[in-house]
Amino acid sequence: MEDSALEKIEMRPIGFVRRTSPNEDVRDRSLVSHIVLIRDLAQAVDGIEDWSHIYVVYWLNRVPRTEEPVLHFPNTEPESPPLGILATRAPIHPNPIGLTLVELIGREKNVLLVRGLDAYDGTPVLDIKPYPDWEQGRFLVVTEFRVPEWLTSIIKQ
Repeated sequence: MEDSALEKIEMRPIGFVRRTSPNEDVRDRSLVSHIVLIRDLAQAVDGIEDWSHIYVVYWLNRVPRTEEPVLHFPNTEPESPPLGILATRAPIHPNPIGLTLVELIGREKNVLLVRGLDAYDGTPVLDIKPYPDWEQGRFLVVTEFRVPEWLTSIIKQ
């Protein structure tokens, strides 16, 4: 498929993130957020409280969109190699879609209480998916993984 054949995709939020305070540090994964779903979708989450964790897919509506970066320098070290933006978890992707695995604390009708969501107050939520995934009678959980050296050097700082 050529780039010219790509079509525009339209999405509508299914709800919005509500923080206790709009000024909370979104990087503080210990904080509890509310995902307020559109009232018509209250039945769409029936049974979700049986899951301990869910993925939240959201639109990074507050990320500045000046130009689409091709490379990103994740480290401040001068010798840091340039990286393709899709090889990072930086929020400045071509489509500003966020994905976070969060702990589901509870549900009150159309409101989900979650811990660990790194999204601002008012962030549009696009979808919710239970974790873990499963296929052919077994859970798909990754326990063995690798990360690039540049990330381990940042984490050790």
